[in-house]
Amino acid sequence: MMAVRARWPGAVNWLLALLLAVLTSRVDVAESGQSAAMPALGRGINILGYDGLWEGYQNAPFRLENLTAIRKAGFSHVRINFFGFKHMDSENVLDEAVLRRLDVVIEQALARRLIPILDEHDTDLCQRDVAACAEKLRAFWRQIASRYAGRYPALLFEILNEPGGNMTSGQWNSLLGECLRVIRARNPERSVIVAALNTEEAPIDELALPAEDRRLIVTFHYYAPLQFTHQGAPWSPTFSKIGPLSWGSAEDEAKVTADFNKVRLWSERERRPIYLGEFGVYERAPSESRTKYLSFVARTAERYGWAWAYWQFDHDFAAFDGARQAWYRDILHAIIPSVR
Repeated sequence: MMAVRARWPGAVNWLLALLLAVLTSRVDVAESGQSAAMPALGRGINILGYDGLWEGYQNAPFRLENLTAIRKAGFSHVRINFFGFKHMDSENVLDEAVLRRLDVVIEQALARRLIPILDEHDTDLCQRDVAACAEKLRAFWRQIASRYAGRYPALLFEILNEPGGNMTSGQWNSLLGECLRVIRARNPERSVIVAALNTEEAPIDELALPAEDRRLIVTFHYYAPLQFTHQGAPWSPTFSKIGPLSWGSAEDEAKVTADFNKVRLWSERERRPIYLGEFGVYERAPSESRTKYLSFVARTAERYGWAWAYWQFDHDFAAFDGARQAWYRDILHAIIPSVR
């Protein structure tokens, strides 16, 4: 594990210039009707949400060299799941030691030609207590926007993972607008990811974005039907008792297509790029159905011109076995068919 920031000025400057050129390029997404500048995110994977790296590498199965394996497997970005609130003091000031570890992760991703997304992942508090969330989220982005102003131009910000619960669309629109203004004051050109409210109805029509800001990417997560994707999950009294359930009928596929079409039609009308930030199936699902689902969701997203990120690298829903330091080949092949 690395405890000190690596510094390669010449290589990093060249790499950042290259990534900036890629980031600002336009992707031909004529099928979905999008016209805004779209970072070439492509295929990605979620990392580090529940890893001890942030606490100083205690109980930290993720290794920074795993970023090399991620790149070699064919992924082009990583979504860094960062629980910033737990690293704030009583004044909502972020721990500098943790931020330095975050710097290392970002730099190491860039060194592997992976585009990093910094995702503020404190879903639990934000879905329970909107006022407490709002205070901390504004404080988080004030500090992050200042810290990374003029640095790492390929880095994307994601304002909040899965807003929802007790948070209404009106409250979310207001809060994301505040955070976006904070970010834009110091990062006017950075691409920012904003989520639709995370409910079963996926009310993307209720999302209100500033019309003049065309460097926004709209994200949603997809785990429908939950009874299938979460079957056997031991943390849930309900889902732990469910299974085995299969997936893959024509009706199953039609449901995914219909759900995605709702998002696609909104995207065409609003001319906003779409990012499928999470999808996955818990490992207790029947293997054949699991891989069918993952492949169908990924290929459908790609057909619509959307970038996506699998949930997740290790821990539960895992695509990678940290103990063996090897991919689960069936999962990897389902989401990236060229890999065998």
